Amino acid sequence: MPGNQYDDNSQVPNTRVGRLLRERELRRSNRIPFITDGPDANRGIEIPDDCFSGVEQNLEGTALALNEGSESPDGRPIKQRLLVVANRLPVSAVRRGVDSWSLEISAGGLVSALLGVKEFEARWIGWAGVNVPDEVGQKALTKALAEKRCIPVFLDEEIVHQPTCDHQEFSVTVCTDKKANQMFADVVIEHYEEGDVVWCHDYHLMFLPKCLKEYDSNIKVGWFLHTPFPSSEIHRTLPSRSEILRAVLAADLVGFHTYDYARHFVSACARILGLEGNPDGVEDQGRLTRVAAFPIGIDSQRFTRALEVPQVQEHIKELKERFAGRKVMLGVDRLDMIKGIPQKILAFEKFLEENPDWHDKVVLLQIAVPTRTDVPEYQKLTSQVHEIVGRINGRFGTLTAVPIHHLDRSLDFHGLCALYAVTDVALVTSLRDGMNLVSYEFVACQDSKKGVLILSEFAGAAQSLGAGAILINPWNITEVAAAIGQALSMPVEEREKRHRHNFEHVTTHTAQQWAEFFVSELNDTVIEAQQRIRKVPPQLVFDDAIRVYLQSKNRLLILGFNAALTEPIDTPGGRGGDQIKEMELKLHPELKRPLTMLCNDPNTTILVLSGSDRSVLDDNFAEYDMWLAAENGMFLRSTKGEWMTTMPEHLNMEWVDCVKHVFEYFTERTPRSRFELRETSLVWNYKYADVEFGRLQARDMLQHLWTGPISNSSVDVVQGSRTVEVRAVGVSKGAAIDRILGEIVHSKALCTPIDYVMCIGHFLGKDEDVFTFFEPELPPDAMGTPRTKVSDSIQHSSEKRRRSSKSQGRSQLHGSHTDKESTSSSGRRSSQENTSWNVLDLKKENYFSCAVGRTRTNARYLLNSSDDVVTFLKELAASPESSSSY
Repeated sequence: MPGNQYDDNSQVPNTRVGRLLRERELRRSNRIPFITDGPDANRGIEIPDDCFSGVEQNLEGTALALNEGSESPDGRPIKQRLLVVANRLPVSAVRRGVDSWSLEISAGGLVSALLGVKEFEARWIGWAGVNVPDEVGQKALTKALAEKRCIPVFLDEEIVHQPTCDHQEFSVTVCTDKKANQMFADVVIEHYEEGDVVWCHDYHLMFLPKCLKEYDSNIKVGWFLHTPFPSSEIHRTLPSRSEILRAVLAADLVGFHTYDYARHFVSACARILGLEGNPDGVEDQGRLTRVAAFPIGIDSQRFTRALEVPQVQEHIKELKERFAGRKVMLGVDRLDMIKGIPQKILAFEKFLEENPDWHDKVVLLQIAVPTRTDVPEYQKLTSQVHEIVGRINGRFGTLTAVPIHHLDRSLDFHGLCALYAVTDVALVTSLRDGMNLVSYEFVACQDSKKGVLILSEFAGAAQSLGAGAILINPWNITEVAAAIGQALSMPVEEREKRHRHNFEHVTTHTAQQWAEFFVSELNDTVIEAQQRIRKVPPQLVFDDAIRVYLQSKNRLLILGFNAALTEPIDTPGGRGGDQIKEMELKLHPELKRPLTMLCNDPNTTILVLSGSDRSVLDDNFAEYDMWLAAENGMFLRSTKGEWMTTMPEHLNMEWVDCVKHVFEYFTERTPRSRFELRETSLVWNYKYADVEFGRLQARDMLQHLWTGPISNSSVDVVQGSRTVEVRAVGVSKGAAIDRILGEIVHSKALCTPIDYVMCIGHFLGKDEDVFTFFEPELPPDAMGTPRTKVSDSIQHSSEKRRRSSKSQGRSQLHGSHTDKESTSSSGRRSSQENTSWNVLDLKKENYFSCAVGRTRTNARYLLNSSDDVVTFLKELAASPESSSSY
């Protein structure tokens, strides 16, 4: 489809914060005031024709801050198209005939919030709340909804009536239907245009980001959860825990109402999926899903304007007369278990018990909007509330007055505004709530009355309105009763201070601002992702690598072991690999034949270069005709020969005992962590420890090491994703490869230069110097002197090398070369070497370096996993020359 010409990223600051600040200032300077008079000002709860697309009368001069300077052919600014996808449309459809429908506004916080969004050219996609099996009815409903910029999704009867299976306390769906999500995705894709922003809402559509990204990875997808996200301890109990998290992570931006919910999500991804969380979000294989808090707001002007409507003024007058002489307390909730209605009423009962003087001076108005009336649990809740209300009214009521007025119905917008305006105390007792916009609506209507807000600390709004509200724990009935007494008797001056603070927040943190911030952040996230992708190497093209391989005469394959040639260990359910199996590194079973074929090729030399110790490599590769380099190249042998050391002379290892003591200490105090003592390094691994505790322990360990045992030692500390390694200075794969290459050249008596190098591995950042060692395009002085020559000392290194058996102690190990043969810290050979002939004949086209599972790399190409390595080596071994040699 044609695009909407939105993507104009020119002349933007380089940093994320800089870009967002620029957009904020542009929005402030360019926004046109919302209409406060005229026909649209008094439309109440009806959906205005322009409520999704912005105020059309003021389109001239209104520039979208995110796309400054973009204009349509007639000179008007272009608005970015926004596809809002939610479980329900903002309207409910009622069929009046075969091809006739009437539309009614739907209740809910999301509808209330998005009615205030005017900045974008928006379309709302969702279910209309009714099943329409016939084609005539679907066409008629689609036409009616199109006038309101709504697009229906027609769900099957089976999907509509299936159980939702949600955690009632935490509102997390565990039976999110993939089929329904795919049906939503099909409708989105049908109406999608290039450059659109797709904004998915709530837990019903957790699988939608994945469905959309599978269709087109370039779609800008944001996902926002309007309910609390549970802690990882709760989420990990769900059968579909991993699948749900990965589906959500397909989005570019994931939003929550509060930082607590965002933190829970990141923690769940770390603990369940084993992914790395950071301040920006969750990173998986170099792809960052940004996770952030975006507290929702309301269109506060809509409420303040409504108070001036004559109909509302008349209603306010009636309510004041009806409850004259009594303080009015108000509760407005969906009749849902998480709203804490029984707790609220019981607390009010306790207040009346303890304060008999208030019996005829206060009334509680409870509006309970029915929801899910066909679900037994909700029917039971309704009966429970009615029973408690009846008991309290019977106990404290009289013939002329009762303390509780309970309504099982919703109110129209004007009636609700009037009720907010006459209320002295609003009581919100949610047991768990994403935000709760009732508290915002109450504050918006209280600029005259300046009533008191009692707010549950378990509602997301508590983090925004907590300073001006009285925060309570709804489970503590005594505490809530005391808060009611405090609110009813609060001095006027204190009420005004509290209200002023909350009113300022509600009127400045609006739904419009919420939407703008989210979409701005989403657009910027996509910009950063594009910049990041440009820095990521491309995938290895097998055909190109094999073609050059076949054209070469003397090849060298350097293969890492762990995570490159090992068999993936995975446990169903997202718990990660099996620790016992993973501790015992095993060669991938499908590599036996291709490795054998490649090793038997006389023109191919294979070197396995690993950080593992010698015994591990012996156990896995002894049967093959290849070279093994253990402990980052410090030990070397041909499988036909004995182990020898390639360590530099005078390698200082006096620090080992002190570091070992520290590693043992932290291993004892970190469950499921372990440390490995090698000849030239020590490694502490906390991969299977608790994610957060392991990270804290690693931080404490590093602080202790740097200030104590290694403060004056010649060591390098190498941090992996969940490992800490201490090794002697100069120990790295790149530093060792020069000496290894000399041994191989001499041992094999090579007479022709190596004209093909393939280096594959999942190496730590420090060990990626092996990739750059062979890089033919680096400047001569980029990493030391070019290493295209082999010295006489290397050619005759067999006369000087020191062989060592596995039983030799560290004190017996010596360097295999003279000072003349030493390498620079970069791994390149010293300029003091004597040269005789070219060992390497590498150009850009015949050198391939491939990182396995690492996108931040110095390698030229990427392979996603060890499975890709297996596939490549199979194809390489099956190539004509390799096959013939076998």
